[in-house]
Amino acid sequence: MSCPFNDEQLMQLQAFIELCKTQPQILHHPRLSFFKEYLVSLGVTIPTATFGTKHFTPSGDGSQNETGEKAQSSTEEESEQESDVELDMDGVVEGDSIGDDQLMGDSNKEPSDEDRDKSDEKRSEAMRAFSDQQFEEAIKLYTEAIQLNPQSALLFAKRGQVYLKLNKPNACIKDCTRALELNCDSAAAYKFRGRAYRLLGKFEEASHDLCESLKIDYDDQTNEWLNDVKPNAEKLRQHKLSVQRKKEEKEHREKLRRLHKAQEARSQAAKAQAQANAQSAPTGGMPSGMPGAGPFPQGFAANDLGSLLMDPEIITAFQDPEVMAAFQDLSTNPANFVKYQSNPKIAAAIQKLQAKLGKGGSMPFGGGAGFGKGPSDDDVGLD
Repeated sequence: MSCPFNDEQLMQLQAFIELCKTQPQILHHPRLSFFKEYLVSLGVTIPTATFGTKHFTPSGDGSQNETGEKAQSSTEEESEQESDVELDMDGVVEGDSIGDDQLMGDSNKEPSDEDRDKSDEKRSEAMRAFSDQQFEEAIKLYTEAIQLNPQSALLFAKRGQVYLKLNKPNACIKDCTRALELNCDSAAAYKFRGRAYRLLGKFEEASHDLCESLKIDYDDQTNEWLNDVKPNAEKLRQHKLSVQRKKEEKEHREKLRRLHKAQEARSQAAKAQAQANAQSAPTGGMPSGMPGAGPFPQGFAANDLGSLLMDPEIITAFQDPEVMAAFQDLSTNPANFVKYQSNPKIAAAIQKLQAKLGKGGSMPFGGGAGFGKGPSDDDVGLD
């Protein structure tokens, strides 16, 4: 089956996949609901939404590694490393548990005009209760308004603000995340969620959200909250950069180690092959007149034999069947070397052996130093 996409489309798809890896919360965007539903149908677990964290990877990121074991190991390593960073934890609170009473409304409901009007009335009542610091009442009224109009990002953001006043940062984050799913440019949702992250000690996430809020709509309080989290967020950022550098250096050293090991293995294999070739060549039927099978020049030592057997030219010459047959003949009757003087191949082999063993002297089977210049009376044994 041919690929139904062209190169440009494949590049766009690859870019989208990379975005999903670094910002899995993007899968909760309403316009990507079809893709999210498809992934869920395949049994994929979608990470909890932290929608709107553009160009940002929060600490404890939920992206998956190649294996669950690697992901767990990486998370544990990062936790241990971040524990070494000295942070100002003043003002950090224990996280709240989200109860079933935090109703989110029917996300598929399309409110009528009447529903919107009633929802606005409830919102006005909730705002008055909030001004009177009747926070529980405000939560109740905002919840009623949300059930009437669950498509209003403002209602979720405002209820999140009330949860923040009640020191329930996790409930605030849940509401503000829903608000950002409905409206990714909600400055209030970024602002209150950023403050909630700060209360939980998630300084990088807090810094990001507060920055996003200021980009959309500047607010003095938001700027003050941002200045409060910046020192800790910067410490964590620098620490992560240091950890990343150390990781890359470690991977580089490991790569060099593997490369060196592979080079050593290739070198050992080459030596073993050369030794095997050297050992196998003479066993193919060295003539009996060769070293160890007949007379050799006077003073021929064992190391001379080793030098002969390791000589590549000698080994190559004796792998030729014609040369082997000639030397077998010569080992039987050394006087027969005369008939091989006209054969260039055999003459060359005899001269190589003569130079190696005799150093210009006599051959082990009677050949003289002048082999190749023509037979003499002494060579053929005539009177």
